[in-house]
Amino acid sequence: MPYMQISINTPALLFPAITLLMLAYTNRFLALANLIRNLHTRYKQSPLDKTSIINQIHSLRKRIRYIKNMQAFGVISFFLCVLCMMSIYLEYETFSFVIFGLSLTSLMLSLALSITEIFMSTKALEIELSDMELMD
Repeated sequence: MPYMQISINTPALLFPAITLLMLAYTNRFLALANLIRNLHTRYKQSPLDKTSIINQIHSLRKRIRYIKNMQAFGVISFFLCVLCMMSIYLEYETFSFVIFGLSLTSLMLSLALSITEIFMSTKALEIELSDMELMD
């Protein structure tokens, strides 16, 4: 079965996409870290509101794991792109084809985790909004 020909430019096309994704993931992580710090301060100021904070902690821990895995798969994808370029340069055609496929797979896993984390964050926001509606 003949393989599709890929040039050194093919994996290089993913570089800007992966770096932008990593920047977006880092921003999500920083926003979550900020939220956790604010929650910690709120907990120290008002330890009586434990139930709400404990529920949020569970959700935040889960989201942090997702973001960590999103970043890990993004970095793996980036690494595999570089490895693919190296194997193309060394003229290991079959190896480069397989590595590029693994890079794309890793990128897809990262994106799948990203969409899952987005749904989790919107669910958390919905809970916050419903809590505020109950206060009225």
